[in-house]
Amino acid sequence: MATSFSPDQLLKSPAGLLGAAAAGFAVGIAANFGRKAIVQGLTAAQGDWDEGLKTEHRMTLKIFDAIEKTEARQKKKRAALLVQLQHALAKHAFEEENVVYPAMRDHGQVEEADRLVHDHGYVKQYLFDLSEMSPGNPDWIKKVGAFRSEIEEHIRVEEEELFPKLRKALGDEGNAHVTAVMNKAGFAAA
Repeated sequence: MATSFSPDQLLKSPAGLLGAAAAGFAVGIAANFGRKAIVQGLTAAQGDWDEGLKTEHRMTLKIFDAIEKTEARQKKKRAALLVQLQHALAKHAFEEENVVYPAMRDHGQVEEADRLVHDHGYVKQYLFDLSEMSPGNPDWIKKVGAFRSEIEEHIRVEEEELFPKLRKALGDEGNAHVTAVMNKAGFAAA
């Protein structure tokens, strides 16, 4: 005769707790994998590495747009958008710093890659400074504006000058390789 246990009885036994923990862990892993696939999928769907990064640039500027549309009294919304911006830029920087900029160095763009890494240091500084300020402070939105201006110039240099040069130097096979490695890095960072 089969013995039946209530959910409360199962969770009180060591085997029941272990089983519930394992099930919870598996669900968490699956959910995280799905989230990562969605986040990196937007980049990967664009095709080559440079098009994926351009898409991420546009998404970043949309977050800036949303922040700039807020009012000082909307502190929680500003804080939430800042977190969204931090996550988007962290993933983007990981892809660039771990794949694209090394490829640039390997193809003769050493000084340019180093300059872009230097720019990323200031991105982190802006994000830190903004996270330390009250989103209701009038200087907060001014700093967001200055930050955006620097980001826009960084994007312009990458998209108009440096990425086309790298794309040409890589050739078809090299571009395919950088795309695959960048998408893998982006998935890991997502």
